[in-house]
Amino acid sequence: MESSSSNTRNVPLSVSQRPLHVTDADEEDESVKQLNECATIYLSLQDCLVESNRNWKACQAQVQALKACQAKRNKSDQT
Repeated sequence: MESSSSNTRNVPLSVSQRPLHVTDADEEDESVKQLNECATIYLSLQDCLVESNRNWKACQAQVQALKACQAKRNKSDQT
């Protein structure tokens, strides 16, 4: 019986091994769609935060990239 319980434990592992936010990018999520060209950067930031246990310091490259993308969007919206 122990082997069947270990098989049950293996099932969630295959689910957790899928890339993070795959369905987010595929679904018609209005919040992410509003980010337009910054959506990919936002999703990579979310992945980083999940992988680093919400450690913002570990994800500063993604934070800065998202900030720059938003600034570029805002600048192009003003012109």
